[in-house]
Amino acid sequence: MHLTRFRVNSARPGARRLLTSHQCLHAAVMSSFPAALPSDKNAPRVLWRLDHHARAEVFLYVVSPTRPDMTHLVEQAGWPSAASNPETPGWQTRPYTPFLERLTEGSCWSFRLTANPIHHIRRKDGEGTKRTAHLTAHHQKQWLLDRQDKSGFRITQKPADQRLLPAGRTHQGHEDHGDRYELVVRDQRSLSFSKGSGGHRNAVRLVTVTFDGHLEVTDPEALRRTLTGGLGKAKAYGCGLMTLAPVR
Repeated sequence: MHLTRFRVNSARPGARRLLTSHQCLHAAVMSSFPAALPSDKNAPRVLWRLDHHARAEVFLYVVSPTRPDMTHLVEQAGWPSAASNPETPGWQTRPYTPFLERLTEGSCWSFRLTANPIHHIRRKDGEGTKRTAHLTAHHQKQWLLDRQDKSGFRITQKPADQRLLPAGRTHQGHEDHGDRYELVVRDQRSLSFSKGSGGHRNAVRLVTVTFDGHLEVTDPEALRRTLTGGLGKAKAYGCGLMTLAPVR
């Protein structure tokens, strides 16, 4: 496995086109792998995520089973002149497997995850269920908390004397965690685009959010699967990639 970081030159027209179309960006990411054929439904999963640190500081992260060639992305959305220097090719790729193998039970990390928190509802009796996005921070947090054990981690809790908001019950009877967890939800985005071409276009609508927080590893093997296979839906459109960093 490999982890790649690509800095996007947001001043370029090609970059603006990619940043406003997750469908185009997905195609550009997949074009970084010459051996990956669009018709191969059994190809290994490639995960990607955009991190918007500031208007002019946008990074693309990719986790992939093979090393990518992002020359075309540098030409469209990078700094081609700087990339002509072999020491600054325009992206950085590092082997990911050694890091994954060092994960141990009980170790603590900061994490970031962009995801598509959804649930299924039935509007009336006899009707099939419909996939619907969670729109409030409370329900989005609960979506992640419901998946933590199976995914190999546990989101850490703040000491009681550091919590500013009390826990309780919402008007719907669900638990309100207050600020019990080391978890923040930010950068909610509503995406809408067409998938397909010609007369076979389908409208795709997604709500994505970014989670930042701290976690403790409970099952290293399960967490490795989460980090390389993704978490949740809409992985082709920049969701599901969780990355770890040392706790500051």
